Amino acid sequence: MNSYNKNNTFKIVLSVGDESGIGPEIILKALNSKEIPKNIDLTIVGSKKHLLNTYKHLKSLGLKNIANPRNLKIHDLEISSSEKKSKSSYGDSSFYYLTKAIEIVKQYPNSALVTGPICKKSWSLAGHYFSGQTEVLAKSCGVKNVGMLFTAKSPITGWRFNTLLATTHIALCDVPKKLTTKLIHSKLNLFRDFCNTYITKPTLKVAGLNPHAGEEGILGNEEKDWLNKALISWSEKNRDITLLGPLSPDSCWNSSAKAWREKDAEKHDGILAMYHDQGLIPMKIIAHNYSVNTTIGLPFIRTSPDHGTGFDIAGKGIAQCQSMIEAIKAAIEITNNSRLLNTH
Repeated sequence: MNSYNKNNTFKIVLSVGDESGIGPEIILKALNSKEIPKNIDLTIVGSKKHLLNTYKHLKSLGLKNIANPRNLKIHDLEISSSEKKSKSSYGDSSFYYLTKAIEIVKQYPNSALVTGPICKKSWSLAGHYFSGQTEVLAKSCGVKNVGMLFTAKSPITGWRFNTLLATTHIALCDVPKKLTTKLIHSKLNLFRDFCNTYITKPTLKVAGLNPHAGEEGILGNEEKDWLNKALISWSEKNRDITLLGPLSPDSCWNSSAKAWREKDAEKHDGILAMYHDQGLIPMKIIAHNYSVNTTIGLPFIRTSPDHGTGFDIAGKGIAQCQSMIEAIKAAIEITNNSRLLNTH
């Protein structure tokens, strides 16, 4: 294992994720990209042996633009000695790569965490009962109020597109039960603090829960009964924020699509979605491979590609690495512009 010397150099710690997926491939592709700054201290947490095997396999497929693990800084962890790993052993390895990466990041004030995709089912089979990496991060850092924010910087306009989720990995039928005034206020507080790190007087939008934001109770009562009041009461305490909503979800992201494409379009700084797919569908359609999953509310910035393990294409050499590139770039940019720098 590598040893670490504490210094003031900005550090990125990158956990490999599930090695049976596309994580190792997209990492090696991304780290060869000219878009990644060369002056950062980047440490990969994972199996060096597996990364070397991935490199050899990709080279055998004819791929050229990939980083050689021998030239990378790797915190080498061999969780399982078995050559033929099961789904649960891959889950076990990816879980411990994450926990070790968190441990390392906590040691450095100038650092951020980038995580490769994991498989929740494999975690469960290995006895790690978390609904995702966000929940592990929150527990490890002793933080209750964290947010799953999806962010992307338009390569056309340079505008940063943000969507925060009020609820995350829960069944759709449970969403109305989880949504409360307290929850909405806590997520808006996180959103405010995040936006204030790089912009003054942000404009935030809130999507309604129901079609047409309930149509005054005809299509659902949540907006009429409590959401409208929740937004008004929060806005009264945060007068530097322009808060719009609840807006009809089917048109709420139209302005985002325009701002992504057109430099002169009216810009906003973020949208709060009520549930996972409500926010992720427009995010992925508009930003495509540029979308990045970010956890806010932690004592450091954590980013991750906005896609899963890609088991169906693993080992084929065809996985796109743009989202991993964007995750690394976002970790650098957001941390450098954030009051979190030098605080943890």
